Amino acid sequence: MSPLDARLPAHLEVSGYIRIAEAQGGFGMVLSKGEREAGTVLLLTTHRNENATLWERMPQLDGSRPYIVAKQQNDENKQEFAEYIQRRGQQDPDIWVVELDIADPERFIASLPSQGEC
Repeated sequence: MSPLDARLPAHLEVSGYIRIAEAQGGFGMVLSKGEREAGTVLLLTTHRNENATLWERMPQLDGSRPYIVAKQQNDENKQEFAEYIQRRGQQDPDIWVVELDIADPERFIASLPSQGEC
């Protein structure tokens, strides 16, 4: 079975992230729903609604797909960050955008398995 065949459906992946965030005392919500089974998932992390960072899975040479930082919010130009997310949605209408407000976003992301590691 190829790693793509083993991929968790996007709606289950999103649901899992929100549950993990809530179990750790955070909050999660879907900002944009994508394709139910195979949509790309972007994670927008904040802590107390500050320090917004957008994470996206990127394929690596070893076949894993860890989340990496795609964009960080510039406090002096917050509109630029929102426009970036909007452009990504226009480029890929199947994309999911999930906001997670959690105490330690970097640790949360590092704890997630890279797809292909199953």
